[in-house]
Amino acid sequence: MAALALCFVLLFAAAPLPQAFAAPDDETETTDTDYTEEDGSAEGDGTDAASDQPGATNSTNVIAAAADAPATNAEAALLISPDSGMVLYEKNADERRYPASTTKIMTALIVLENVDDLSETVTAQASDFETLDADSSIAGIKEGETVTVEDLLYGLMLPSGNEAAYMLARHVAGSYEAFVDMMNQRAAELGCTGTHFSNPCGLHADDHYTTARDLYKISYAAMQDETFADIASTVQWRMSKTNMQEERIIVTTNKLILSSYAEYAYPYCLGIKTGNTSQAGNCFVGYAEYGDAKLYSVVMGCDDHSTEYYEIPASFTDTRNLFKWGFDAFTSKTLAKQGDTIGYVNVRLSTDTDQLVLTAKNDLISLLPSDLEIADLGEPLITAPESVDAPIKAGDVIGSATYSYNGINYGTVELVALSDVERSTVLYYSDLLSNFFQSTVFKVILIVLAVFVVLYILFNLTFGGMRRRQQHKNMRSRYRNTNYQRRRRR
Repeated sequence: MAALALCFVLLFAAAPLPQAFAAPDDETETTDTDYTEEDGSAEGDGTDAASDQPGATNSTNVIAAAADAPATNAEAALLISPDSGMVLYEKNADERRYPASTTKIMTALIVLENVDDLSETVTAQASDFETLDADSSIAGIKEGETVTVEDLLYGLMLPSGNEAAYMLARHVAGSYEAFVDMMNQRAAELGCTGTHFSNPCGLHADDHYTTARDLYKISYAAMQDETFADIASTVQWRMSKTNMQEERIIVTTNKLILSSYAEYAYPYCLGIKTGNTSQAGNCFVGYAEYGDAKLYSVVMGCDDHSTEYYEIPASFTDTRNLFKWGFDAFTSKTLAKQGDTIGYVNVRLSTDTDQLVLTAKNDLISLLPSDLEIADLGEPLITAPESVDAPIKAGDVIGSATYSYNGINYGTVELVALSDVERSTVLYYSDLLSNFFQSTVFKVILIVLAVFVVLYILFNLTFGGMRRRQQHKNMRSRYRNTNYQRRRRR
C-alpha cells in the first residue's frame, strides 16, 4: 500500500498542471473598415458596402501626430517617416482604392530586381499596344522599335508610358500574366494586405487596387534601389537613337520637380510617381528630404484642379502641404546614441558578474513634434529577458528599447551587450544537474521505477504467497504419509 501511495504521488507530481493564459493585448492597428477576402466589401461597420469599393468617397478619418495638420483634398492619404516608421498623418490609409499609374512603381521594382544589364534591348510588338486607348499615357514608342531597358524604365516613370510597361513585363517574365503574378507575389512579400494587381501599368480594372499604406511599402522598397531613386528624381531624360527614331527628350509628369520656377514647385521633393484615371482620381506618391529628415507621402483620389493652383491637380498641393507641415511641425532629434547605456539584465552561470549593461546598438534619430522635448518621453520601454545565460559576447543583441509618448511610438533601437561575460564550468554543470532533477524525464524515470517496485511487490505478494501455501501443503501431505510416519517412529 505504501508503494502504491508513492506511485500516485509521483504521477501527480509529473503530470502538467492546468494553466490559465491571459490573452495578449491586441497590438495590431485596426481600421474603420474590414474587407472580406472574396469581394472587398465592408463588414460590420453599418455602412453601405458600395461606399467602400475602390474609387468611392468615404468619410474623412484623419489621424495626425501633431497639431495644425493640413486639410487634404485626397480621399486617402499617408505621411510617414521612414527612419522610425512613424506615421505623422493618415486618412483612410487602409481603404482599397485604384492606384492608376502609381502601379508603375511596382513594375519598375520588379524589372530592376530581375534585369542585371539595363542595356538589354526590347522590340515593341503589337500586343504591347492592344489594351491602350486614346487617353493612355505613352512614351512615344512605335511598334517594331527596339529600345533599351534603361530607356524603357525612364519612359515608364517620367511620361508614364503604358506601352513601356507592357514591353518591360513581357521582357522580364515572358508574358504579361506571368509578370502580374510576380507583382502580386512581391506585394505579399512586402507585407501588402490590401493590394491586387491585374496589369503592369495601372489601367483601370475592378480587381486592380491597393491602399495608401501598401503604396508606401512598395515605394520604400523601390527607393532602396539607387537606379530607381535616380529615375524617380529625374526631370527630363534623353532617349537614345533607335532603329525608328532619333534621340529625343522625355519629361516627368511630377509637377513638384518639373520646374523650379513654378510657384507650386517644392525644392525638397525627390520623386516619385503620379497617376490618374477617371475612376482613381489623381494619385501621387512623393518623397522629400530636408536636412536629416526624410518623409514619404501618398495621396489618392484627388481632384483634377487644386484650389490653390487651378492649373495642377490637387494631388500636388496636398503633397506639398503635407511635406511642409511635416518638416515644420516635427523636428529630427536623437533619442539614443550608439553606446549609450539604456538598461541592465541579470546574468546566470557566470562568476564574473551577475548583471549585464545594455547599450544602444546604433543612433536612433526620429521626428518628434517640435514642442516635444526628449526629456518628456521619459524612460523607454525595454523589451528583454529577465536574465541571460553566459557566455555572452560584446555586441550580442539582447533586447530593444522603444521610445513613446501619449501612445505614439517615436522609434525603437536594439540593445546589445556592452562586454564579454565568461561562463563558469562549475555553475554550468550544476545548472544542468539541477535542471535534470526538475525535468519531466527525471520524473518519468521515477514513475517507471515506482511502478516496477509496485509490480515487484505485488508479484511477490501474489506468487510468493501461493508458493508458500504450496510448500505448506506438501509438508502436510508428507506428514500424513504412513511411510513417512513409520520412518519417524523408527
